[in-house]
Order: sequence, then structure tokens, then C-alpha cells
Amino acid sequence: MELDSHVSAVIASRRDLAPDLWILRLRSDQPLLFRPGQFATLGILDGGKMIERPYSIASSPRETELEFFLELVPGGELSRRLHPLGVGDRVYLRKAAKGVFGLDEGSSRRKHLMVATVTGVAPFVSIVRTLRHDEEQGALTAPHEIVLLEGASRSWELGYDRELADLEKGASWFHYVPTVSRPGEDVAWPGMRGRVHDLISNALERFGFDSSSATGYLCGHPGMIEAGRGILRGAGFEKESIREERFWVAEKEP
Repeated sequence: MELDSHVSAVIASRRDLAPDLWILRLRSDQPLLFRPGQFATLGILDGGKMIERPYSIASSPRETELEFFLELVPGGELSRRLHPLGVGDRVYLRKAAKGVFGLDEGSSRRKHLMVATVTGVAPFVSIVRTLRHDEEQGALTAPHEIVLLEGASRSWELGYDRELADLEKGASWFHYVPTVSRPGEDVAWPGMRGRVHDLISNALERFGFDSSSATGYLCGHPGMIEAGRGILRGAGFEKESIREERFWVAEKEP
């Protein structure tokens, strides 16, 4: 089949978090241009047919490799084919990244409340990695304050919690609040407990965010997005100050 719209990439590393969650880093044969928060379309050739799905990019455009936080979806056409792959195996990428789920830099709001479930943290990781890099290079053009709330059933599903906790220690503009919703299955977890959308109201008050100064971002499970949107709208956030990226987990893949 013709592959003019795709580029080949090799798996450079793999990190497994759970039987159904893993992180891949890819080394592409050609650079993929993207903005933090966008997604790339990954594919695998199977019997001459390209099986492909979009996945949010976790790496920063400043990095040389592409990173993806993946979930094995029951019945997923692509995820079940990606799951057995390891270092050295090849996949395909569409040459163009897409999506408009990025940092709000077009308004006067410089505070950002980001809410994610599990793999939904990926675009936020890309955003904060990029801001941190630009800050270190003296290229951060405007001040931002970010609060990232991340929820998972168990702590080992958080994926980037150590990296984000370390970033919080070194960046005055970043705050990270993880929570687990099934603490009975993760008794050693010392942090917040409960569903992540239940932390939104407290975070707004704690960090002094309101509808006039902040943009809200919701990424991940559609149930969280529905609940989170309702809480933000109840706090006075208008439709244009709420951004959403829905990850389907039943019949569709992210």
C-alpha cells in the first residue's frame, strides 16, 4: 500500500506501569512538527491494511523522541496490536499532528486548571515540559500558573507522578495534585483520595483561581469531563474558558 502520508518510527524505549498501561518513546525517521497538547496518529500494518488511531503526545516538541502514554483497551483494534511491541519494533505515524487542545495563550487569562484521568495527562505533560524547557532557556515569554489535578484508580496508574512532583519542587508556577479513587486497592498511597473532579472546587479556592483569571482544561474519561464541566460552569466559567479532550474507553480508543 502507498505510505506517502506516513513515516516509519522505531520504538526506542518502553516502560510498563501495569498490565494494561505503558509508555512508549519513538524515534521517527522524519521529524514530526507539533504543538504541545496536540495528538499524532499511530498505525500498524496488518495484512496490508493500516490500523491507526490518534494518541496525545506526551513529549515536548523540544525533545528528539516522541512519547506516548498508552492504555490497552478491551477490543481495541490498535492498542491490542501495539501492546506486544518492544524496543526495535516499528510503527507508523501520519506526517501531520493535529488538534487544538493546547495552552490558552490568546486570552488575558494566565492561570490554568488542568484536570486529567490516567492517560489523559499526556497533553499536559507535553505542555509543562515545554514551559519548563523554555524557562530554563530564558525563552518563557509570558508568566503562567498551572495547577494539574490527576486522578487514577491506583497510584501506579498515574504515569508521570514522580516527574511532576519533582517539577513542582523546582518551578514556582506549577502545582501538582494527584488522587486515587480506589485507595482500598492501594493502601500504601499517602496522598489525596477520591475522584479527581471532586478536587476542582477546592483547587479553585486554594490557588485563587476564578473564571476571570483562569482557563479550565479537562482531558481523559468522558464521565470526568461531564462532571468537571458542570463544576466549572457552576463556578462561573464560560464555555470559551473550558477546553476539553475526550478519551473514549469503551468502543473507541483515545
